[in-house]
Amino acid sequence: MIRAYTVAQVRAAEEPLLKAGVPLMARAATALAREVAQRLPFVYGARVVLLVGSGNNGADALWAGARLARRGAAVVAVLAGTPVQDALDGFLLAGGRVGTEQAVAGAEVVVDGLVGIGGRGPLRSPVPVLAGVPLVVAVDVPSGVDADTGQVHDGAVRADVTVTFGSAKPGLLIAREHVGELVIVDVGLELPEAPVEALLAVAALLPPDDRVSDKYSRGVVGIAAGSTAYSGAALLSVGAAIRAGAGMVRYAGSAADRVRDHWPEAVVTDTVKDAGRVQAWVVGPGIGPDAHDTVEEVLAQDVPVLVDADALTICASAKALLTDRSAPTLLTPHDREYERFGQPVGPDRIGAARRLADELGVHVLLKGDATVVVGPSGPARVNLTGSSLLATAGTGDVLAGAIGALLARGLPVLDAASVGAFLHGRAAVLSTGGVTTSAGLVLEAWPAAVREALLPD
Repeated sequence: MIRAYTVAQVRAAEEPLLKAGVPLMARAATALAREVAQRLPFVYGARVVLLVGSGNNGADALWAGARLARRGAAVVAVLAGTPVQDALDGFLLAGGRVGTEQAVAGAEVVVDGLVGIGGRGPLRSPVPVLAGVPLVVAVDVPSGVDADTGQVHDGAVRADVTVTFGSAKPGLLIAREHVGELVIVDVGLELPEAPVEALLAVAALLPPDDRVSDKYSRGVVGIAAGSTAYSGAALLSVGAAIRAGAGMVRYAGSAADRVRDHWPEAVVTDTVKDAGRVQAWVVGPGIGPDAHDTVEEVLAQDVPVLVDADALTICASAKALLTDRSAPTLLTPHDREYERFGQPVGPDRIGAARRLADELGVHVLLKGDATVVVGPSGPARVNLTGSSLLATAGTGDVLAGAIGALLARGLPVLDAASVGAFLHGRAAVLSTGGVTTSAGLVLEAWPAAVREALLPD
C-alpha cells in the first residue's frame, strides 16, 4: 500500500523536525544523489544537468549535484531565478559549475528542481526541451504538476523517475505519466492517517474460497443490464460477474434470450421482480434512458447496488433514488457521466469524487486512467493499474459486473471497487500483452489477473 499525504500535512510534519535541527535537506539530497547514481552506467565523467529553481527543491538538486560532482560527475546547474545561496556555494565548492540551457542537449541525466510541492498554477518560465535526454529525474514532484491534485499544466516536465521525500503526494498517484517511477524517501516524518492510498497488491483483500461453500454462500449477484439495442452490455456484465467468481448470477432484462444462449450458467428472467434474492445488484449497463422503473426497483432493495451507465443518467435526474437508500451504493461514472450530476470533474479528480460521495451519501468510482474510489468517509484510493488500453467500448460493463460479484461475495464497497479496478487494469494488460485490447479480451483475461494477484512471481 502506498499512502499519500497533502502538501499541508507534509509541511506540518516537517516543522517540528526542522525546529529540532534535523537535517531534512541533507537526507533528501543524499537520497536524490544515490537514486541518480544508481541509474547511471557510471558516475565518473557522467554529464549531469540540474534545473534549479529558487526554492528548496532547487537547493536539494544543488546539494545532490555537489555529491555527484565529488564522485567525478560533470555537473552543470541551469539557474531559473535566485537559488538558495548556501546550496549554490556548496555546489560550486564541490566542483559543479553554472551553465546555460544548451548543456541539456549533451546531458545523460537532467534533474528537475525547478518547482517544488508548493508550486501552484502554470510554470512561470518554459522548461528547456528535454526530448532526447536519456533520463529525467524530478525532485519531489515534476515541475508543472500539482502535488495535491495531479493537475498537469502546459509545459510540465515528464519525468522518468520522481524522487519524493517524506511520503507520496496525491497528485503523484494521479499524474503517473508525468511522474514515471515513483521513489519515496523516508526522511523520518511522523504523519497522521493518510487521506489517499493506492493498492500495490490485492491478494489479502480477495474473498477467500471456502471449500464447503455452495453457490449461495459464495455470493449471488443480480444484473439488470442490456436491452434489445444493447444486448452486448448484458453479455459482458454477466460474463464478468461469472468470471469474477460469483456463486450465481441472476440476470433480469430484455436481453434474456441472448444471455441464456451465451451464458447458460446464469439464471435468466425478464424483470427485476422475478429475479429472486441476491446479495448485490448491478444496474445500468445498456438499459437505455427510459428504464426508470427498473432502476427504482433495484435501488429499493436493501442490498449493495452498483449504479452504472444509463442508470447514472436516470439517478442524476432523480437523486432521491440514491439519497433515500440506507444500503451501500456505488456509482461508477466516467467524466461525462459525472458531469450529469451538476458540475464537471475539473482538475482535482480526488476532490470531485469526494464531492459527489459527500453530496449523495454513496461511494464513487470515478473512472479514468487514474481511477479514484471514495466513500462518504475514510481514505480515497487511486488505482495504479489503469491505462488507455481500457478506453474502448464495453470495458466499463466488464468492470461493473466484476465489482458486482465482489460485492455479492461480501467485500466492503471500498475494497470491492478498488480490487475490481486493480484487476480490471491488469486484465487489460494480460489480455494482449499491453497492446490494443477489447472488452471481450479483458473479460477472458480476468481469471489470469486473479491468478497473478494470488500467485505473484
